Amino acid sequence: MRQYYVYIMTNHSHTLYTGVTNDLQRRVLEHKRKQIPGFTQKYNITQLVYYEETPDVKTAIAREKQIKGWLRSKKIALIESLNSGWRDLSDEWDK
Repeated sequence: MRQYYVYIMTNHSHTLYTGVTNDLQRRVLEHKRKQIPGFTQKYNITQLVYYEETPDVKTAIAREKQIKGWLRSKKIALIESLNSGWRDLSDEWDK
């Protein structure tokens, strides 16, 4: 069964980026290696601070759009509800 992920990444100054993918480890690694031109490369967005998963791509895309529409304070509350220390969740993965 396929899984889809909505994720939030950040940098040292807590600039936030929300995205969606079907392979979270690959996508986070692409961000860390700055292989994706644009916002995340420009702002050095390399730390995974939040993610959730769903088996349905339409649900994932809708959730990404919902989060992107939120005020920054609501996004921070979401992150801190599961990751109060803003740890890089990808540090726990075998690389």
